[in-house]
Amino acid sequence: MNLNSSDDLSQPNWLRWAKQIQAIAQSGLTYSRDVYDRERFEELREMSVEMMEAYTFESRDKIKLTFASDEGYATPKVDVRGVVFREGQILLVREKIDGAWSMPGGWADIGYSPSEIAVKEVKEEAGFEVKPVRLLAVLDKKFHNHPPEPYHIYKIFILCEIVGGQAGGGLETSEVAFFAEDNLPPLSLERNTEKQIQLMFEYSKDPAKPVIVD
Repeated sequence: MNLNSSDDLSQPNWLRWAKQIQAIAQSGLTYSRDVYDRERFEELREMSVEMMEAYTFESRDKIKLTFASDEGYATPKVDVRGVVFREGQILLVREKIDGAWSMPGGWADIGYSPSEIAVKEVKEEAGFEVKPVRLLAVLDKKFHNHPPEPYHIYKIFILCEIVGGQAGGGLETSEVAFFAEDNLPPLSLERNTEKQIQLMFEYSKDPAKPVIVD
């Protein structure tokens, strides 16, 4: 969803409010059996859609589909990234969607553990077979300099070691390469920031560095 706003996005209180209202409405619709309460929760959900429509360039139908269509108790989404180093350089893939670079990864799929997701994503996006080594960080995107988006997202970073395969792009990636810390390409900021990449290099230099959890 394109959240380029007609107003100043440096103070996205509207986005935080819209997400909170949508979460309250979704959970209320899940658990409430009273017809009048359900009407009120539907009104809240509609209010969150109107807020998103007012501050973005997306259509109401798309907002409803992508932002206000989930069912069940509202929970954060989970993004898993495989962190792979070779000879002091980090593995990055070029995203077809924006032409910028990121650590291989994506949404956590149902039925897979975080480590299994990391292994799967590295294989699909970079061509390498890897084994998970250790958890490095669990970060909440709201504390980091990512572009605004309609979801509340946790990011899990898992160190992986190459055990086979060869570099090759996938359905969502066009290039695969290793980069030094002082020679990073343009980054896909929705997926990873420069500070996050630098944090991963800290783990490469200090394997005993404790796990970071926001």
